[in-house]
Amino acid sequence: MDAVRGFLHDWRLVLLIIHVGVTTAMIIVILLQRSEGGGLGMGGRSDALFSVRGQANVLSRLTAIFATIFFALSLLMAWSMTDPGRTAKSIMDRMPPGQTTPTVPGGAAPAPAQPAAPTR
Repeated sequence: MDAVRGFLHDWRLVLLIIHVGVTTAMIIVILLQRSEGGGLGMGGRSDALFSVRGQANVLSRLTAIFATIFFALSLLMAWSMTDPGRTAKSIMDRMPPGQTTPTVPGGAAPAPAQPAAPTR
């Protein structure tokens, strides 16, 4: 699995270009669909290659196909960018040992807060 992850990490630019192309195609297909609110639908012409119903079916299928490819590429790129040997899960895990409180930009550590004495 690490060999596949390394290969995909090396090809991240190609995956990104394919991802942008799929995203652009999906946006175009969505904008071409006829909607009740207007949009860039091409329906209503009598000389169209597809009927309005056939065009809607083709565009709906293309949208589903592009959405599936988009989702799969997103997961694949996210998986390929992870580092399996990384032990730190949080930014706090990367803090140098011995440093318990963050320092302020002036270099002085903030005074620890003292609990208030209970009053009776």
